[in-house]
Amino acid sequence: MAQDVALVTGASSGIGAALARRIARDGRDVVLVARRTDMLESLAGELEKAGVRAHAIAKDLLRPGASRELFDEVARRGFTVDWLVNNAGFGMNGPFHRLALERELDVIRLNVQVPVELTGLCLPGMVERKRGVVMNVSSLGAFAPGPYMATYCATKSFVLSFSEAIAEEVRGTGVQVLCVCPGFTRTEFQDKADVDVSAIPSFAWMSAEEVADQAVRGIGHGPVLVNGLMNSMMARVTKVVPHSMLNRLVSTMMKPKEA
Repeated sequence: MAQDVALVTGASSGIGAALARRIARDGRDVVLVARRTDMLESLAGELEKAGVRAHAIAKDLLRPGASRELFDEVARRGFTVDWLVNNAGFGMNGPFHRLALERELDVIRLNVQVPVELTGLCLPGMVERKRGVVMNVSSLGAFAPGPYMATYCATKSFVLSFSEAIAEEVRGTGVQVLCVCPGFTRTEFQDKADVDVSAIPSFAWMSAEEVADQAVRGIGHGPVLVNGLMNSMMARVTKVVPHSMLNRLVSTMMKPKEA
């Protein structure tokens, strides 16, 4: 009989690693996916010591065909994806006309194409079994245009819309879909994206562990979770504030360090 697992992409650090730990804390076996083999294996060893089976699969999901390869590898090992956590993603910071176009296209591939592919591969089996979870990690940036991170925020808006739509489609099947929308979270993301976050007050930040705990506890309580009270308020504000004003506000918050 196939072994149920939670498949977590982008699991080597940050929110992905925190989600893997939080899911494993409930006794679920996990398959950890990311590019960095050493960090994956270290996390897998940590989770094994905590009493669950953890399997590391190093995979560059940007490579054409990688999602199908991952799905086939999971099946070959005798696993059934009971939880799919689409967390892998990244963003580039700067004026769009100055950013490398190929990297911006990579943002679209990893943030949009890969979650759609993996959901398309895993969801039919969940519906057939009448159980399962699809968790897509989006962002507070999904609720407004994102100057200096235009492509990233647009991809996260896609993830939010996609998640809400399929959540409605599978309502009543036993499958739960949750879109998680963190705000500012202390991970390596900001350093990689080269975002100047000096203007962000300390009370606005959350830890990856807080985000992960809220995400797991949020399953079954609606298709969208905005992490944290302040972030929830900001998401509501975006519905009533003119986009021109939001654009200026986000522009101030997300300017590159060099600016």
